[in-house]
Parts: sequence; structure tokens; C-alpha cells
Amino acid sequence: MALPVTTCQHSTQFHRPNKNVLYSARKDRQARWEKLFGDQPRVSMPTTSTHAELDATTRESLELLYHVIRELSAALDLNTVLKRVLFLSMQRVGATSGSIIVLDDKGRPVESAIITGEHFQSNTTQRLRATLENGLAGWVVRNRQAALVLDTDHDPRWLKREYPDGYSQVPKSAVSAPLFTHDHVVGVITLIHPQINAFTSTQLALVQAIADQASIAVLNARLFAESQRQAKVMTALANSAAGISVSLNLEDVLDGIMEETCQALDVEVVSLALIDPVDGKLVFQAATGPVKYQVIGTRLEMGQGVAGWVAQHGESMISQNADQDERFDPNTDNRTGYTTHSIACAPIHYRGEVIGVLEALNPKRGFFDPDTLLMLTGIGSLAGAAIRHAQLFEQLQSAHQSYRELFEDSIDPIFITDWKGEILEANRKAVKATDYTAETLKGMRIDQMHVVSTEQVGEDFLNLLSGETYSYQSRMTTRSGHELPVEVSVRQVMTNNISRLQWIVRDISERRNLDSLRNDLTSMVYHDLRSPLGNVISSLDVLETMQAVQEDPSMKSLVEIAMRSTQRIQRLTDSLLDMNRLEAGQPIGNRQRTGMPALIRDARDAILFTILSRGQMITTEVPEDLPDVFVDPEMIRRVLTNLVENATKYTQPGGHIQIGAVLEGDKVQTWVSDDGPGIPAAEHERIFEKFNRLNLHGAPKGLGLGLAYCRLAVQGHGGRIYVESEPGKGSRFIFTLPVAEVRT
Repeated sequence: MALPVTTCQHSTQFHRPNKNVLYSARKDRQARWEKLFGDQPRVSMPTTSTHAELDATTRESLELLYHVIRELSAALDLNTVLKRVLFLSMQRVGATSGSIIVLDDKGRPVESAIITGEHFQSNTTQRLRATLENGLAGWVVRNRQAALVLDTDHDPRWLKREYPDGYSQVPKSAVSAPLFTHDHVVGVITLIHPQINAFTSTQLALVQAIADQASIAVLNARLFAESQRQAKVMTALANSAAGISVSLNLEDVLDGIMEETCQALDVEVVSLALIDPVDGKLVFQAATGPVKYQVIGTRLEMGQGVAGWVAQHGESMISQNADQDERFDPNTDNRTGYTTHSIACAPIHYRGEVIGVLEALNPKRGFFDPDTLLMLTGIGSLAGAAIRHAQLFEQLQSAHQSYRELFEDSIDPIFITDWKGEILEANRKAVKATDYTAETLKGMRIDQMHVVSTEQVGEDFLNLLSGETYSYQSRMTTRSGHELPVEVSVRQVMTNNISRLQWIVRDISERRNLDSLRNDLTSMVYHDLRSPLGNVISSLDVLETMQAVQEDPSMKSLVEIAMRSTQRIQRLTDSLLDMNRLEAGQPIGNRQRTGMPALIRDARDAILFTILSRGQMITTEVPEDLPDVFVDPEMIRRVLTNLVENATKYTQPGGHIQIGAVLEGDKVQTWVSDDGPGIPAAEHERIFEKFNRLNLHGAPKGLGLGLAYCRLAVQGHGGRIYVESEPGKGSRFIFTLPVAEVRT
């Protein structure tokens, strides 16, 4: 967009030199004019009287300076300024060619021009870079003074070049002068001639005077051009921002980035690649141009090609000659048949992280201008936020859709309520289970569906603020008044960034029926087992007292083995019956004050024969003054017996088993330890589950019910049981029981 002339004067970033700067510049010029023209009157416009007093050379010089001032006073186009300065200078000193280079505040070339004869060439910065670095122009800039070269063949300041044989315009002499503004070099002008000694010191001084007059014009034109470029960049970025941000659809966002980049940079091809979070590769997601569909889907390793280099380093770059850039990878060109001449690439950032790259190929005007990288980087920054927002929106939409599908297709009734318990949503299963319409349910409260357990969820659902899920059993009432046993799970959820309550209500009618049937069947089986087992035990008791058995050691040993086996079967049967009752929630009835030392001795004695037969050793550490516990003695005795029996199974011959008890606060803590193989930490909880056993090499076989019974029995008495163990260091099973209340 074109700016008025005054824009550069009021730019927030650039401004014309102030009065002090201009005064300082005028003083510098005045000193150089006095050196050139002597102590003569200084005028801005020669008068008739002045002409009469000056000799022809001086008059011509002043007229030239006057024309320079007049020509440049209204010029703001940098190319125009450079052209006029060169033409006027060459004409006055008789040069055949000339060049002028404009520098930025850091001394870098930003614009240049060359005149050969009557032919003007702009945008020649790359051609003149060598002379600025190693030639006469560079010497002038570094030394901040004008230079006269009488013979280029014998002056080390002149950069030697190769010229075709017979070329008549080989430079033989030259003059060069810096352009000063506020003590800063803003440029350098160089004039050349194909003959030696073509220039004099007077002409050198004249060129310097011209440079002094041109410096302000060059600076103003440079600043004006810069302000125009900035306005162009800002306009392009503003348009890009508007075009990119019109949608949250990722495909539309990518299309917008492609369109705006093409329009802003005027290039043949634009492509965009994003980093795959899974494998870290660059994947091209969008492209324009003749090979669009061949480019999309291309995957590059990090660091591969220009795009990979930019993604890896997080830096923008331009390569005007791609085939000469070692970072360029020609494989894509070879595959698609497209030829890349120039390439510009910028990283796409989001919150400081590189998420992709944006690249532009082959500008239609033949080269990338200095603003390309600024615009491409700016578009890349805008693209990063737009792409990430579109991705997050898609993820949110996908998650919402998945939630809706899960919500509607759930096999259980689900209700969504506010924190007052008013139903906001109900899935299809809830409508079917309650026989209410969805519209009717939305006008009801959750406590009209089932009895809400305030013990679990708290008054006014305060317990649910913690984010935990609470479960309880209740009964749900349908529209017809029918009641269903249900298990309710409730937790806090966020829907559309609003806190809600989700109620999952599972019909457990079949489970209840199956549990009842199983319990009845189990009770029948266990009771049927106890009767014949009792007969076997009674028969063995009688057999043990018979004289023939007493007198025959072999028969006596067999009877003892049978007695121990039947006693073990009886313990197992009783344990199974107790487990059945405990799982059904039946209270423990046969509680009495009991001393732990006596129970520990009973458990030890019941297993003592097995311990001694295996060559193991057992010790006890039980203070006799332990307070009593209020328990079912038979159940706790079986707990101890199971733990000791387990210890004998996993302890090698010669190993040590220990039983101990101690008072801990208001609880009696009891333990059974062994020298066995130990238990991995991951198994510490699982071993207390029914039918779960350790999968250790050489482990004894069993049903996996002993520890499950121990946990049910201990917890049924208000205690806790756990294990401390690690592989190779044995195990210690610990359980606690509340101390019996002292009655007065």
C-alpha cells in the first residue's frame, strides 16, 4: 500500500535527522567546501554577482551542487535518488561508469545501483558485495574518507577482476567518497574511468561535496523505502491474519495459509509441513502449484533438506540459488519433476515450540526481496496459533462426539444432572429402563429415580467436589412403580466447561439372583460336607483309642495322618462357610473376649508336626500381658493357622518361622514371618484375592483361598491385614485386631 510522503516523517520507528543533526552535517559540508573552493561566499543558489567573481571551474562546481540540491530535495524514491546522484556526478567529473551502495545502521548493504555509460541498473547489491568487502568501496567505508586511485593496476585498494580480452572499459582510475549523515556512513559512491590519471584531487573533493549533499537525500529515501516496506509487510501480515483466522476447521486453516502466503510473496509454490508427534518426522499437509498432490504426504527426517534444517534449528532462511545450497535436498524435485530455483523457509512456532515449517519456492519476479523472510516468518507465527487452535478444536469435537456415542450407546442408564440434582440429560438406556420419555426425565430430579446415599455423596453432594467416584447400592423406581436393585456410580464431569454430575445406574437384578443362588448352593454343599466329615472324624477318634492301633506304630501313624488331614479339610470347610457368610454381609456372631497368646499357641501346635517333619524351626514372641481382643476365636485361630501353614509351605528345610504379637495403640498387632523366597511388590495386594496364587517356581499347589479367607475374617472384625516382603528376603504377614473394651 502506498504511503504519503509525510509518512516517513512521522513513523514510529524512523524519523528524519533533527535540527542538531542537520546543523552538524551542514558544518561538515561547510568545512569541505572551504577546502574545495577557498574562503568564498557560500550560497544556496548562485546569483549573477557571484558568477562574475568566480572562475569557470568554481562556478561550474557550485552550479552542479545547486542542481544536486534541487534535484534531490523532492526525491523520496531511493532508485531515483541513486540514479540522479550517479548521473550528475559522472557528468561533472567525466566518469564512464559509477556505482553507489546504500548501507543500513549496521553497515550492511541494503540497496545499490550501477551506471555503465547511459544504462542504469538497480538491485545490484549481490554484484557489489565483493567490492564492499575487499575493494575500494570497502576501504572508503572502513576508513571513513574519500579515495583517489590514479592507476588501478598499482593500487592495493582496488579489487582486481577478470575482463574479456579486448574489453575497452577496464577501469584504470577511480574516485570514491563516503556518504555521511550524523557521523554515520550511510553509503559510498565510486566513479571510474578506463584511462589512468583521469581524475584529480579537485574532482575528488567535488565528488565528496556531491556525496555530502546526497547523503541526506539517500537517508531520507532509505527511510521512506523502509517505511513503505514495513507498511507492505504489516499490510500483508494483517491480511494473512484475517485470512487464516476465519475458520477453526484445520483444512480451511491450511488452505487459508497457502492462499495468503502465495498472495503476499507472489511465488509459484507454497508448502506446509507439520511435525508428527509420534515419530518426529516432517509430514507435508498442504501445498499449492503444479505438483501439489505429489508433495502432500511427503515425509522428511528432521534435518533433511531445507525444511528439515529449518525445523531442526528453528531459524528462517533464504536460498536464492537452491542448487548451490548444501542444505537443499533434490530428491523431491527428482520425484515430482519440478525444478526449485529459489527457496525461502520459516519455522511455524506455537508457544516457543517448532511444530512445522512453511516454505515458498521460485518467486515470480525471479528473486526474493529483503522483506520475504520477515513476511514469511510473520505468517509462520500466525499459522502456528491458527493450526494449533484448529487441531485442538478438532480434538475437542472428536472427543465430544466419542463421548456422545459412548453416552448414548452405553449398556447402563446414564443421567447428567446439575449440582441441585436436576436431570439435564439422559441416554437411551435410561429412557428404556425408567419408561419415561427423555423430555419428562429432563424435568425430574435424580432422587426421584433412586434413593441417593448421602453417606457416600455427602449432603448437597459435597463429597463429589473432590473428583472421586462414589459407588453404592440402591433401588430405582420406574414410571410404573416397579423397583429395580441398582448399583450407582456418581462423579463430577465437565461438559462444555461446566461442572456437572454423572450418574451411572446399573441394574443388578440378575447379579442378586445369581448371588442368592450361589450362596444357597454353596451353603448346601458345605453343610452336606460337614456331616460325613464329622462322621469320619468321630470314627478316627474311636479308632485312635483302640488297643490294636496303640500297639501298632504303623497303624497309629496312619491314623494320625488321617486325623490331621480331616482336621485340615474341616478347617477348609468352615472357612468356606465363613467366607460365604462374610461376603453376604452377615455379621460375626460368636464373639468373645479372647487372649491372643492362647490362639497363637493353638495355631502353632496345629502345624507343629508338619514343621518338625520338614526340619524347620518355629519361635514365638508374645507378651503374656497382651490385652484381650473381642473376636470369634475359631475364625481368628483359622487365620493364624492358615498364615503359619503358608509359611511352612514356602520355607525351605532348616528355615525359621516366627509368630509374634505386640500392642500398638488400641490394637493388637500380630505377625507371622518366614525365610521363604519373598513376594514381588506388584503381588502384595493380588495374593489376598480369591483363587489367586503366586506363580513361583516350585511353589506348592492349592486353591488360593487361604489368604482370601484371612482378609475377610480380619476385616470382618474391624482389623487390617497386609504383607511386607521383597524377593529373596522372606515375608512377614501382619494383621491387627481392636482391643476388647474394658467393662466395669
